[in-house]
Amino acid sequence: MPIAFTLVWILLLVLIIVTMFAGVKTVPQGQVWTVERFGAYTRELQPGMSFLIPFIDRVGRKINVQETVLDIPEQSVITGDNATVAVDGVIYYRILEASKAAYQVANLNQALSTLAMTNIRAVIGEMALDAALSSRERINSQLLTVIDGATTPWGVKVHRVEIRRIEPPENLIKAMNLQMTAERERRALVTKADGEREAAIARAEGAKQSLILAAEGRQQAANRDAEARERLATAEAMATNVVAQAARDGGEAALRYFIAQEYVKAFGAMAASPSSRLVVVPMEASAMAGGIAQAMELLRAPPTAATAIAAASVPRT
Repeated sequence: MPIAFTLVWILLLVLIIVTMFAGVKTVPQGQVWTVERFGAYTRELQPGMSFLIPFIDRVGRKINVQETVLDIPEQSVITGDNATVAVDGVIYYRILEASKAAYQVANLNQALSTLAMTNIRAVIGEMALDAALSSRERINSQLLTVIDGATTPWGVKVHRVEIRRIEPPENLIKAMNLQMTAERERRALVTKADGEREAAIARAEGAKQSLILAAEGRQQAANRDAEARERLATAEAMATNVVAQAARDGGEAALRYFIAQEYVKAFGAMAASPSSRLVVVPMEASAMAGGIAQAMELLRAPPTAATAIAAASVPRT
């Protein structure tokens, strides 16, 4: 009897220990566990040690609340201009409410992947191929807005949606390369034509300025020539007036003196010319001597006539 009683106590003690260990739960960091009582959700277990009622409460779902990266499978998408492209990407999300993620959606990863693929087709399908290839930031922003709003009831926060690859088929890539080459050649020709046009304009402008400066120079030279001729004419007029005045004062003798003086100067210049080898005198020697004698007589004339003749012979400027 005592032996049986001892065994019962031992079994009871072991059962108590096992029950106590069954009610102690240790939740690791980065996870949240849900607690179910008779199959119904009651509460969440945060990281650390927690206690459950044995055989009544149990751990329902173990939810990872760290940020998770989910691959979006590659799929073929038709753009707005009927071009087919292969698209894939990734989603960065985090579970904020473990109970909703556990009980509001059956398979969270599959639901997120399907939702992303559907919205990728919707967004890229409204865009032309060129816009889709050059507007990844716009596509990512639109996908993030739509997917984050759709996953709010699941207790999920989508932080980023990234399109990794948008790849057209091989034949379309070749056609795009040819188009790009043709476009660059066109730009090169346009740039060359613009350069030649600007150079021609610059040359024409330089020629125009040169003609303007040359015309201004000729105008200034003509003005100076006109001024010089005007001054010379004025001087000649003044000299003529002085000679006329001298002729009125000195009479015929003064005119003879003036003519003889000019004759002697012209004959002297002709004789002094280095290119002259022969001097022809178209007059008689006696006439020349007579003219010189008359000039000598005028030199002995009264001072008034000589002074007038000398003033007449002085060149004016």
